Amino acid sequence: MKLAAEVKNAVTPRAALLVIGVLALQLLFIASYVGALHDPKPKDVPFGVVAPGAAADQAAARLARLPGDPLDPRVLTDREEARRQIMEREIDGALVVHPAGTTDTLLVASGGGTVLSTTLDAIITAVEKPQRRTVRTVDVAPASPEDFDGLSAFYLAVGWCVGGYLLASILAISAGSRPANPQRAVIRLAVLALSALLGGIGGAVIVGPVLGALPGSVLALWGLGTLVVFAVGAVTLALQALTGIVGIGLAVLLIVIAGNPSAGGAFPGPMLPDFWRTIGPALPPGAGTWAARSIAYFKGNAISGAMQVLAIWAVIGTVLTLVMSAVRRRDGREDGKAVGADPV
Repeated sequence: MKLAAEVKNAVTPRAALLVIGVLALQLLFIASYVGALHDPKPKDVPFGVVAPGAAADQAAARLARLPGDPLDPRVLTDREEARRQIMEREIDGALVVHPAGTTDTLLVASGGGTVLSTTLDAIITAVEKPQRRTVRTVDVAPASPEDFDGLSAFYLAVGWCVGGYLLASILAISAGSRPANPQRAVIRLAVLALSALLGGIGGAVIVGPVLGALPGSVLALWGLGTLVVFAVGAVTLALQALTGIVGIGLAVLLIVIAGNPSAGGAFPGPMLPDFWRTIGPALPPGAGTWAARSIAYFKGNAISGAMQVLAIWAVIGTVLTLVMSAVRRRDGREDGKAVGADPV
């Protein structure tokens, strides 16, 4: 009985709930990462087909009938149109058929994901072999030699995301999870914005001039990094304002558990299971990874959607943080007197 009383005294109901929450996050982490990455298969990869006359439709139909539906083929007018659509990230590859010879051309873009480009090469090679044709692969947007497997953009985005939610978490741990009034909320958001600027330029310089891992504009990557860090940090602040210290766990659930495996880093979106493929572009890690690759390898094309996603998260996080601090103020809780409020 004495031991039971000691345990009850040492482990409060709140602590027990937090332990259960951590256990749940642990299991969700395993389920999400293993579920997303344990068996990558291409599914409905946007793919162009260029061939003269009726041969184009025949080739597209043949590719559309492949077991497992790895490709989503569409007929294109010519090679230049195929190249343009790849560079604008509308398709991930294209087959250019040359009926006069026995060698066709496969256009890929390893900058969008090396694993996907090699997978397309393997698929088309297997399709062409029974017809006694060979494939010459041309990489129209090659990944940097210093960017192994095209992962640098993903790790860059993840680093920015980690910075965002850790900064917001530190503010909560050191000064109370919920800002006591709108003025304190504005201060937190200002600190976050300044840190986002510094983290953005730091990450851009490290992967660019320092390591040479990613080509592309350092200024563009700086802007992207600033938005990623601020968006993630603002959402974390908002979750903390809504739920207190539990908000840190919710941020981990959103960004790390759901966002990272669905970001298209290790395996681009078309190789992920449907659930992760669907949520990835709508979460900061996925939007950041896509935008970083577009800046580095695709001349900044197809970046607007990802930037809009990040901007929406930033606005939602900022508005909720300010609104919740105003609500607390109207409830009559003075600075430092409410549980979890800023003492400073």
